[in-house]
Amino acid sequence: MRDDDQILALQALAWILSDEPRRERLLGMTGLTPDALRASLGEPAVMGAILQFLAGHEDDLIACADATGISAQSFGAAARRLEQAEGWTE
Repeated sequence: MRDDDQILALQALAWILSDEPRRERLLGMTGLTPDALRASLGEPAVMGAILQFLAGHEDDLIACADATGISAQSFGAAARRLEQAEGWTE
């Protein structure tokens, strides 16, 4: 895992949280409460879950990439590295 991956995840999270329906969908799909999300920021598993949430909604992924100026591929690559750091994939 690289610090850049966490930075990308935080940028994605800021974008996700800027829209209430998207925010509620993230919390619902991850099972996190707002307090739990705040407490776990920086944990690779949570950062990876944020990026996986984004990757699972292509329209959101593209919109986030457009809004942040970060390529969708960069978000996807960061998600994969975070997964590997947590041992989710081989």
